[in-house]
Amino acid sequence: MRLNAGPSPLARYLVAAYSLLVVYASLHPFSGWVDNGAAPLAWLAMGPPPYITAFDVSVNVLAYLPLGFLGVLALYPVARGASAMVLTFLLSTALSACLESLQTYLPSRYASNIDFGANAAGALMGTLIGVAAARMLLREDGLQALRYRLFRSGARIDLGLVLLGLWLFSLLSPETLLFGNGDLRSLFQTPSGRLYPAELFMRVEAAVAGANALAVCLFAGTLMRAGQPSRVIMVAVLTAGLLVRTVAYGLLFSSQEMLLWVTPGALFGTAVGAVLAILAAGLPRPARLGLAALSLMFAAAVVNFAPENPYLAAFLAEWRQGHFLNFNGLTRIVSAAWPFAALVHLMALASDRNQRRDGGDWGGGA
Repeated sequence: MRLNAGPSPLARYLVAAYSLLVVYASLHPFSGWVDNGAAPLAWLAMGPPPYITAFDVSVNVLAYLPLGFLGVLALYPVARGASAMVLTFLLSTALSACLESLQTYLPSRYASNIDFGANAAGALMGTLIGVAAARMLLREDGLQALRYRLFRSGARIDLGLVLLGLWLFSLLSPETLLFGNGDLRSLFQTPSGRLYPAELFMRVEAAVAGANALAVCLFAGTLMRAGQPSRVIMVAVLTAGLLVRTVAYGLLFSSQEMLLWVTPGALFGTAVGAVLAILAAGLPRPARLGLAALSLMFAAAVVNFAPENPYLAAFLAEWRQGHFLNFNGLTRIVSAAWPFAALVHLMALASDRNQRRDGGDWGGGA
């Protein structure tokens, strides 16, 4: 099969977003910086840290594997094959070396050549997979062609797809209600949830899940071309989110607790949001954009003005984050920022006059 002549903007946006996530996870909590007198590259000659485990090494390998994979796809057609693999590997290891050196000045982090080696191994594995998969992903009838067949063209649509990926990533945070992104309550005082009946929290959970399910489904639908199965994609996105939530609970807690997020409020809200999204899919695109924005704002307001759920707080109080401490800091920041980033993106889509000519459904339903 002949590869497409053009690059993949989506791959480039994804590798940029993932690189930022790696930087954040590596330098979290970004506080307590101190010059301890060590040289920035002293970690290259240091012995292994006393607490290193096979789990730590595996996490570092897996963290850099997507970076190598996406890097190969993002470089096409500037570099391909062996040259793309070498260049991506060098860039990934250079990023890892810089972050390890910066960790030297963070008391809460430990710069390690073992971490660097694991990162390099993960990047190398990712580049190998990327080179092997490039033909399937970038050829004329591959996944890139599917992206352009299902979704509108343009940089803003690619950014929207990246935001959908970040939405799935935000669901890895167990410290929020289902789909409960945009929680900024740590910035101000909220009333204690212990003064309220349990029924209130079930209603809050249903409202948050329902409004966010509606917003995310409509968000995905506004990215699609006219005539494509938008309702199928909406249900697929929502189903993927529930699967990610289940896997997250299984990994962060235990296999016996992987369905702890399943509550009457969460299930009822998700079902109502999905039904409303399927019905709203037939509205003109401007109406869907507006409804998605209103749903996002409503859900964020409910999340931030509702009292803290004491049942969730009591469960999390017993949780030992351990190895996932920095990872959970990353998921929290993505979860908090996502609705506001999505709202800005919806406003950009609504103001883009080119969308009137791309897809042909500006004035009609999908």
